[in-house]
Amino acid sequence: MKLQPVLFVLSFALWAMLIPSLARADGTVAPQRLHELNAGIHRIHAEIANTPAMRNRGLMFREQLASNQGMLFVFAQPGVQCMWMRNTLIPLSVAFIDAQGRIINIEEMQPRTENEHCAGQAAKYALEMPGGWFASRGVGSGMRIGGIESAPEGF
Repeated sequence: MKLQPVLFVLSFALWAMLIPSLARADGTVAPQRLHELNAGIHRIHAEIANTPAMRNRGLMFREQLASNQGMLFVFAQPGVQCMWMRNTLIPLSVAFIDAQGRIINIEEMQPRTENEHCAGQAAKYALEMPGGWFASRGVGSGMRIGGIESAPEGF
């Protein structure tokens, strides 16, 4: 087998994987994977961040989120997870969630800061939503996030 055809196939495959994450003309980023969740009666369309690279990028450089749009960070193992807002342009609320889908605690995070916001105990998930989202809907600690049990595994 010649090396050139193999390189062509590999480069095409890489390009195909990158297309879903390219920025749209309006400045928003096309989601790679969406997963539907709910907090009581409130629907959430969450992008999934379940690899180290996806979790590291998070919602950086986003200029806006729809009111019911967020990102679900899925970790390989429960632990005291922490988030920060480096290169994040919009205020966010983060709910740290245990392996059973119950909210541990919620933190409000300001754009372009490096303060750590951490789970109060071992969390398997973190759900970032637009700033004030949880408070404005009466969603708080102890409540369950529905649909989380079918989220992809973390790596």
